[in-house]
Amino acid sequence: MHPNLVNYALSYAEHGFSVIPIGSNKRPLIKFANKPPLEGDEIKQIWQKYPTANIALKTDKFFVIDVDRHSGEDGMKSIKALNHDEWFKNTLCERTAHNGFHFFFTKPKDLKIQQNIGFLPSVDLKAHENNYVVVAPSMLGDKSYKWLNSEPMREPPQGLIDLILEKQKEFKPVEQLEGYKPTGKTQTTELFEKIANGLGKTGGRNNALASFIGGLLFRNVDPEVAAKLAVIANDNTEDSLPLNEVERTVNSMIEKEIRRREASNE
Repeated sequence: MHPNLVNYALSYAEHGFSVIPIGSNKRPLIKFANKPPLEGDEIKQIWQKYPTANIALKTDKFFVIDVDRHSGEDGMKSIKALNHDEWFKNTLCERTAHNGFHFFFTKPKDLKIQQNIGFLPSVDLKAHENNYVVVAPSMLGDKSYKWLNSEPMREPPQGLIDLILEKQKEFKPVEQLEGYKPTGKTQTTELFEKIANGLGKTGGRNNALASFIGGLLFRNVDPEVAAKLAVIANDNTEDSLPLNEVERTVNSMIEKEIRRREASNE
């Protein structure tokens, strides 16, 4: 067990962060989505098994402005073009293995910060509660991540919040195709759209969630995948359901589907 890495991982956990072990390809070595943070003993066991595992932190309580600076791209040009260098000062910052930057900010309590890949040219905003960011002293090849200061994460300045909200409004994944209107929608179409559009208004969320999960299971979607899609659909709901309620509904619908299949085989 590499003493430095496991000790860093334990220290991050002690400071309230959700630690994720990462392989050399920046992929998680464990399933972590919608799971509680690793305890100290679990961290020791994982790094005993993967002594050179890198360290990532789940972006559940904070978000990161991820500035890319490799393969000919330089996201710092986008940051400089904002003409607000002060937004990125006096908060925790690290240099990435590819010479980019991660600027860390706490999530505002009464405001949902949405993840935005392509927030600015060569700049991503990582904020989803099931996303993560690699942190020092992790290494990619012979290059390491390095903290550039020891500042605490601060709340984002109002100007940055305004820009984030503006970008959230602007976000349009596809250009409107003139004259194009989908025809012949099916129940499968509605399932796909619900992932992006959410579960609808407050009064019918529970029924919509049950119908959504049931539709996925009926179409032979793996139960674990169905659960993940349910969480995404709930996240995209304006007034989302509590996570424990989503979990309860998922489990109930899985049991119902098992009974349906058993009955059909009799």
